Formats: sequence, C-alpha cells, structure tokens
Amino acid sequence: MKLLGKYVDKGMQGNVTLMPEESEDMWHAYNLIAKGDSVRSTTIRKVQNETATGSSTSSRVRTTLTIAVESIDFDTQACVLRLKGRNIEENQYVKMGAYHTLDLELNRKFELRKPEWDTIALERIEMACDPTQSADVAAVVMQEGLAHVCLITASMTLVRSKIEVSIPRKRKGSVQQHEKGLAKFYEQVMQSILRHVNFDVVKCVLIASPGFVRDQFYDYMFQQAVKMDYKLLLDNKSKFMLVHASSGFKHSLREILQDPAVLAKMSDTKAAGEVKALEQFYMMLQCEPAKAFYGKKHVLRASESQAIETLLISDNLFRCQDVGLRKEYVNLVESVRDAGGEVKIFSSMHISGEQLAQLTGIAALLRFPMPELEDSDDDDDEDGAAGGADSDSD
Repeated sequence: MKLLGKYVDKGMQGNVTLMPEESEDMWHAYNLIAKGDSVRSTTIRKVQNETATGSSTSSRVRTTLTIAVESIDFDTQACVLRLKGRNIEENQYVKMGAYHTLDLELNRKFELRKPEWDTIALERIEMACDPTQSADVAAVVMQEGLAHVCLITASMTLVRSKIEVSIPRKRKGSVQQHEKGLAKFYEQVMQSILRHVNFDVVKCVLIASPGFVRDQFYDYMFQQAVKMDYKLLLDNKSKFMLVHASSGFKHSLREILQDPAVLAKMSDTKAAGEVKALEQFYMMLQCEPAKAFYGKKHVLRASESQAIETLLISDNLFRCQDVGLRKEYVNLVESVRDAGGEVKIFSSMHISGEQLAQLTGIAALLRFPMPELEDSDDDDDEDGAAGGADSDSD
C-alpha cells in the first residue's frame, strides 16, 4: 500500500490518501473502511443527456465522487472493494444525496475520512504501508558475482538490494585474485542481510544458488560472524535454510517457493506468533483453567484487574457496525498494552483466526489465576463462558 497523504489532528480527526498496489492491500482497505466513513475516489457514472429536440442519450463519464459509506462488499476473487453510499459533495453529474457504488481497485487511489481515527486503524495503515512489518521470510538468490536480497510477505516479494561484483576468473597457478573477488562479493551480501533483514520479524532466511555458491557463502558468513562477533547472525543461525536455485536472478524465486521443503518451512512462519499463542491458550485451558478465559465479559473483567498477559483478538471484531462496540474493543487493546500486556491481532483469513472465531473471537492468558471469573458464569452470558468453568464442574 502506498501512503500518498495523511492528516490526522490531535482530536484524531482527519483523512488519509492511499493507493492499493497488491491484493493484500485490498484486505487492509477492507479492514480500514467502516460504515459512516467518507471515501473519495474516481468512478464511472452513466449520465442521461437531453438534446434540443427532446430525445435523450446516455453516456458514461469518469468523475470524482465522495460518498458516505453505508455498505461494504469485498470481492476476494476479483480483488475489488465495493462501497455503496450517498453522494455528499457537489458534482455536476451526480445530485447530492444520490446513491452510488464506488469500486476500489488495485492502483486506484482513494481518500478516506473518518469521524474519529483510533489506534487500531492507524496501526493498520502503518502495517499496510511498511511491508517490512509483515515480511516474515527473507531470501538471498545468488550466483557468482550476482545476488538479490528479497523480503517475502503473504502476497508480495520486495527486492531490497541487488549486489553485482566483478569476480576475476581463476588463472593457471594463481587463484588469489579470484578468491579476493569472491570474499568482496560475500562480504557485500552479508552486510546487505544485516542491513535489510529484521530478525525480530523474519523467521526464515532462504539462501539459494546453483552449484556450491550458497554453501561457500554460508560458511564465509558464519566464519566472519564468529570473527567479528556478529551476535545478530549467530543468534539467528537456525533461521537460515540452504536451497537450490537455477540462477541468481529474481525470477528464480518462483521455483524456490514451490519447493515442498521451503513451503513447509514458510507455512510454519505464517502468523507463527498467533498460532503459538493459541496453542498456549489451549494448553493453559487444560492445565490451569483459572488463567485462560474467552468471551468478551470475562476478558473485560480480567482487563479491569490488569491481569491480562496476552490478549488474543480477531480483526473481525474491529469490523463491527456498532461504533460503540468497536470503541470498546479498541479501549481494551489499549488498556492491555498500557498494563504491559501483549496483544495478538488475528487475521480472520488465516486458519488460526478461524479457530479463535470459534472461541468468540476474543481470549486472554492471565498473569495470575482468577477463579472468581469461573464462578461468575451466568447462563445468560451470550458472549461465551470461561473455558475452564465447564471442564472443572464437579
């Protein structure tokens, strides 16, 4: 997603101008736009024209409209976001208050204005516009003298650095110049990895090449890491994976990413933090049910006592039409963070998000047991009960 303009004042009012560039960006836009927001974008409108003789003709014109959003429909197959609402700004072709459907598509900019921006919406923009935030796989595609350092997100690949070094050929009786050139090349690739790969986010680094280039580079990199005490590389040695590629050009990535071993490694990284948190929740639910709760009522009560260590929440809950309810969830996220807790926002498009949805879309791991929450189970609790309550009923 490209951020073309942003103005949000201290009162959290304002607008942003965005341009979706990848299919994943449309998912971000779907999560950003809510009922009651206003969206301005170019569109095609059918216009009736009456001639002097009284006959009418119709033509299609391109115009820019601003609508107050009333309904949102996301077509994942066509990758189009359809926004229906009334026109709220004067336009020569469309009357004020007339209904129109805006189609937001890839590479078509739009301006979004909200009555009030909250931290979840602003974080979503930050995440969408900074692809390194979501790139959990890095790849170095190389051959002698050429390398591409790439970051791979769920739906895009970004070339962060291209390294080209002229390496002298091996000559009879003298390989010194050749080895010097190789060392210079490997050093530049290693420095590029250190500069562009955020190991806090990246969980797997693929090193791919034809022949033995990848093995020689890997050996060089970790010899240098020991020699120069590059702790970042040494601490993350287990994240590196050596694979075959036909060349050092970017297009070789396609064959690498189809390798079953690579796919297995990559599927482990996809929302790995969320999956792990969900596993911990289920484990806690069985072993210490007084420290694991789900359902809005229980989680809010745990938050009031500043007891939440990890909050698990589905992005689906932030798309609710009820502004007051959304605000409640946003305040919950902020209060958990303020109390030093961790917040994991699950994508409803990921398998872990679907699992969380079965637990009402909201759950929490607590710092200390709160058995009183188990005791407070009411039959009329429509949001779901604490998991441990019915499993422990004697």
